[in-house]
Amino acid sequence: MGAERRHAPPHVHLNRHAAVAIRDVAFEYRTNGRVTRALDEVSLAVPRGTTVAFVGPSGCGKSTLLKLIAGLLTTTRGTIDVDGRPVAGPLKNVGMAFQNPVLLPWRTVLDNVLLPLEILRENNDPRAADRATWRDKALALLETVGLAGAEQRQPRELSGGMRQRVSLCRALIHEPALLLLDEPFAALDAFTREEMWEFHQRLRLRREFTGVLVTHDLREAVFLAETVYVMSANPGRIAHVHPVRLGGPRTLGDIYGAEATELIRVMREEIRPTQRAAA
Repeated sequence: MGAERRHAPPHVHLNRHAAVAIRDVAFEYRTNGRVTRALDEVSLAVPRGTTVAFVGPSGCGKSTLLKLIAGLLTTTRGTIDVDGRPVAGPLKNVGMAFQNPVLLPWRTVLDNVLLPLEILRENNDPRAADRATWRDKALALLETVGLAGAEQRQPRELSGGMRQRVSLCRALIHEPALLLLDEPFAALDAFTREEMWEFHQRLRLRREFTGVLVTHDLREAVFLAETVYVMSANPGRIAHVHPVRLGGPRTLGDIYGAEATELIRVMREEIRPTQRAAA
């Protein structure tokens, strides 16, 4: 079966029961008195329990959209709902992982994973009451990603892939309903990156969270997501929508098959013109 592609319609039907619902969102920022529209007319819905990926040229607003979903930025126009509630500020029940894992160098692996517990405690969140339960969850997560026995090691003693696994565990320790990933594996070598895709899939099968991924790696998008949104730039818009029909659990061999290869080729051709325009 060939890769399916279609242009995004100007108005997308949004299921009010979606984990994330984005309606006609625009975002502008000012630099030296000049207004730049980074995003415009973005509408989409993310069904619960699925992962979607955003790909496109640099400067098309992928990371900006992720920050809007997290409540770290405020839309200029339009609305974003997470679990049926409007995003009006930084979200609490969300996990975030970035390209740089940002582990605290003076803390052990286990204490880095447990950092959200201390933040919840400072905010008098009742979930922070039972440290023993949190510790058990942290140890189980570390075992899932192949880090059993590394609990008392320092970040400086870990490889880049190991540090990124710790970062993923920290993002998931409080069992968020939504996991936001901003190019979390981009700094890793190709083989370690593929290992991280498999670790991510294993965590998702056990935790059943909703995921939103920003990436420049088209293979990564195809491996991890059920739907890939190709964005254009100046301003950022959803230009194409691609369902990924590989089923699951996926293997690395799947992304070298005929269907995935064709889908990646199509997306690369869609991105090239907007990449030249952005340049």
